[in-house]
Amino acid sequence: MIYTVTLNPSIDYIVEVDDLKLGELNRMNAAVKLPGGKGVNVSRILNQLKINNRALGFLGGFTGEFIREWLEKEGSESQFTYIKDDTRINIKLKHGEETEINGLGPSIDSKETLQFLENFESMKARDIVILSGSIPPSLGNDFYNQIIEKCEAGGIDFMIDTTGQSLLNTLEKKPFLIKPNHHELAEAFGIKFSGLEDVIVYGKKCLEMGAKHVIVSMAGDGALLFVGDKVYQSNTPVGVVKNSVGAGDSMIGGFVGTYQETQDVLEAFKVAVATGSATAFSTDLATYDDIQKLIPEVRISQI
Repeated sequence: MIYTVTLNPSIDYIVEVDDLKLGELNRMNAAVKLPGGKGVNVSRILNQLKINNRALGFLGGFTGEFIREWLEKEGSESQFTYIKDDTRINIKLKHGEETEINGLGPSIDSKETLQFLENFESMKARDIVILSGSIPPSLGNDFYNQIIEKCEAGGIDFMIDTTGQSLLNTLEKKPFLIKPNHHELAEAFGIKFSGLEDVIVYGKKCLEMGAKHVIVSMAGDGALLFVGDKVYQSNTPVGVVKNSVGAGDSMIGGFVGTYQETQDVLEAFKVAVATGSATAFSTDLATYDDIQKLIPEVRISQI
């Protein structure tokens, strides 16, 4: 089973206003509400790929119910921990440019925290946990480490989507996958890349430091997969980029979900690239049909 963990989910309330006037009454041209959070995005992509998944995290109030109902309707099993506080709402205000106003994370007490951590006792070896997104302040910055310790104790694989020193610190725990882009990889090591050769050097270094699989996305230059002693490069499918939000989450869902089903690392990489691109070419996350159209366009070569 694939478990996604979203500690600080949200409703993303996307509002379009033609000419925003501060201090005056403004009327919307359009509005949409979507479930938000990086782990939630991964679950939604797994649902499109028709891969079983179970969504974990904290939900509260009518906003939490909105997210639970949406994911269950799309196909996720819900194993959220319910809390007294409300799940947050993030506002994305589009008025020529985009202004974001993110809600505060909920207050989560010790009893709710312990209840959440009990979920990991029933997981089995070969399950995989995907950790991504922000941590509510009430949980403390080291909460992912507590989850990773639970995974280690149970022989459960985990994937973590993080950056900077946190990324490097995680490598000794042998994550199943990390997926930085090339800018994030350079930043983590405190250097600047001058070309593809530098990306390859530091991608291999992440394997040496403990990661089992490394995907480095490079926007229009495709992506690299590092596994064992091999490096593979993909192209980028052709399309009009409409949306950068969720493309990385989509790649994670495409790779982990396909690998869990097939145990074929190159097929997983191909689907990951197609899925990330399909989301980038969409206004929301990719659909099944969008992904299937792009898979034949993905070409992979060994470097």
